[in-house]
Amino acid sequence: MSMSFLVDTTLCTACRGCQVACKQWHGLPAEETTNRGSYQNPADLSFDTYKLVRMKEEVIDGQMRWLFFPDQCRHCLEPPCKDTAGEESAIFTDISSGAVIYTANTKGLNIADIKESCPYNIPREGADGTLAKCDMCLDRVQNGLQPACVKTCPTGAMNFGRREEILALANRHLAAAKKKFPKAQLLDPGDVRVIFLTAYEPKYYHEYAIASGGSFDVTRHVALRRMLRPLAGPISLLR
Repeated sequence: MSMSFLVDTTLCTACRGCQVACKQWHGLPAEETTNRGSYQNPADLSFDTYKLVRMKEEVIDGQMRWLFFPDQCRHCLEPPCKDTAGEESAIFTDISSGAVIYTANTKGLNIADIKESCPYNIPREGADGTLAKCDMCLDRVQNGLQPACVKTCPTGAMNFGRREEILALANRHLAAAKKKFPKAQLLDPGDVRVIFLTAYEPKYYHEYAIASGGSFDVTRHVALRRMLRPLAGPISLLR
């Protein structure tokens, strides 16, 4: 039963309820922040911040737009971080949900390579040498509950369910969004379980909004890792 998210940024008001709910559910500490001329705080994802509502002011078609992007792990269908780690006890895909899970066994692996392998710039390293990120609230999902961020969202921007249902919902949202925003699009829907819908080109929202947003070629990387599996040690074929 593969699960997926739809994050409709056209409905996001940047209330940051999802960001707070994530902190509360995972028992993550607050971070000291400063006034950087933006309501976005903290400045980036971290070992203690799995969910971050990114905020940008952009002039698009001659008008000032305030864009919101609730950033988190995309839970890739073919996770490059998992292939790069090459250690099932450290990074694995949960069969029941499709969530990409990190464990304390990431400590001692090549952290730099794992972080670089992510085309969305998500994993963050802690002081103890382990990696952390969104875990899809797996404990909630396995008990029939929605992820904390989805449960908290007051506008319907965050949605969660069976993948086929979310894909259908995403297409309905896209059709509705295009009536007001002709350039609206779904970001990497065939590659990830966290599908974003944006009103404008993804480059306006975040450097790593889509896989091609950075310099990393995710398709080439995964292909190379599969070719080198006999040399890199055992890598699970579980998907």
